[in-house]
Amino acid sequence: MILIFLGPPGAGKGTQAKRIAATRGIPQLSTGDMLRAAVANQTEIGKKAKEVMDAGQLVSDDIVAGIVAERIEQPDCKQGFMLDGFPRTLVQAEMLDTILDNHDLKLDVVLEMRVDDGELINRLNNRIRETQEAGGEVRSDDNEETFRKRLDVYNAETAPLIPFYAEKGLLKVVDGMGSIDKVAAEIDAILDGVQKG
Repeated sequence: MILIFLGPPGAGKGTQAKRIAATRGIPQLSTGDMLRAAVANQTEIGKKAKEVMDAGQLVSDDIVAGIVAERIEQPDCKQGFMLDGFPRTLVQAEMLDTILDNHDLKLDVVLEMRVDDGELINRLNNRIRETQEAGGEVRSDDNEETFRKRLDVYNAETAPLIPFYAEKGLLKVVDGMGSIDKVAAEIDAILDGVQKG
């Protein structure tokens, strides 16, 4: 099964993706992790990415797409995989279509984790408070102002993927407002339905 997670920062995509990886045995492919691995392994595309990152620039869509294409050829992706953080834009979504076509693969489902902005801010503030109470260090970018900027970027660049995948009949909306277990049960029901279908 090949699936994409969409949703604003703080919606719980990472939490649910880790659970699916454990219960269904398909890897979670996070763009950041794949980039770091490609750089560490000094693959051709990893070397290109390192040059760009060392220059303090953002890695291009072509490099990110190349890293995804390289990663899905690994043996652990034979039964499928989850994409988390890719595609982020319509251009990347079209690149993904090409990558999958070139590998004779097809996307099974796109899960949109829907959570309203007020709840996302509450979750951020709770996470900061819990970290502080535990005596941990709060990340410098973990604040409401930075979070709102990330949310604006998501709404401008990534949210247009929602109608794009809805038109293809691949989009399934998950109510991300419930407890982790409730959201997990809803996702499992959707994935079971997709597998049977």
